[in-house]
Amino acid sequence: MKYLVTGGAGYVGSVVAQHLLEAGHEVVVLDNLSTGFREGVPSGATFVEGDIRDAAKWLDSSFEAVLHFAASSQVGESVVKPEKYWDNNVGGTMALLGAMREAGVRKLVFSSTAATYGEPKEVPIVETAETAPTNPYGATKLAVDHMITGEAAAHGLGAVSLRYFNVAGAYGAHGERHDPESHLIPLVLQVAQGRREAISVYGDDYPTPDGTCIRDYIHVADLAEAHLLAVRHATPGEHLICNLGNGEGFSVRQVIETVREVTGHPIPEVVAPRRGGDPAVLVASARAAREKLGWNPSRADLAGIVADAWEFAQKIAREQ
Repeated sequence: MKYLVTGGAGYVGSVVAQHLLEAGHEVVVLDNLSTGFREGVPSGATFVEGDIRDAAKWLDSSFEAVLHFAASSQVGESVVKPEKYWDNNVGGTMALLGAMREAGVRKLVFSSTAATYGEPKEVPIVETAETAPTNPYGATKLAVDHMITGEAAAHGLGAVSLRYFNVAGAYGAHGERHDPESHLIPLVLQVAQGRREAISVYGDDYPTPDGTCIRDYIHVADLAEAHLLAVRHATPGEHLICNLGNGEGFSVRQVIETVREVTGHPIPEVVAPRRGGDPAVLVASARAAREKLGWNPSRADLAGIVADAWEFAQKIAREQ
């Protein structure tokens, strides 16, 4: 089968594209390379440099589905440039949905986020929890989820939105290389590489066992497998929303200590003030993904996630 992967030169999109290829599918990657990397596009995929607003140029009825990862995704930037996020994430997706409708492509898997929930009242977080995003990034992703629900009801789209918690690790030649980097594990690895003097710990007085925030980490390869299952599940007229996480969390200090153990490097810490909008605990209930998609993540070990990310970080450093 033939799939369009938007944002397939980025971190998660490239890993999903690689999994599709390994499953024997034909893959077309559409990416404007604003944040993705040309060398990140998997070998064997057809690459089209372009914007999702122009997807109608390439979409036709030969495509089985679209897997949609193209988005602006920096939370901090979304606060100071909300117009960029509404325009790209919402406006761009609206254009993509129109192109799919015109081409008769009736299956979509959407890269959503735990940021749609905001500050949770209860954990683990279930899909029926209140959605109250605390930043424009989360708000735009929630808006797209609503847009997809309407498209499914009115035009028969079969869609699955996957709300990620903290994605980490690497898969083969594909891993995290954001610029600027904002995710904890690659930031701590930069300290191990000598590219950063210390890691900032934003708040050590949270109501958690060691005082630092707790997050649910999921290996990017487990995440990719959920997308292949979601494509199979997508049912005309239905919009399914599933959380993707491991159902347990690790604190900031646990992550730092794990990086020390995996890399053998000392990781100096600097305690900084809390960041506004940082919940103490964010942990997913992935029961819906297990029951409805048949998804069973198998790479929940934090040391394994960090080891894969460390191998990828060293590989990129050698190539530079």
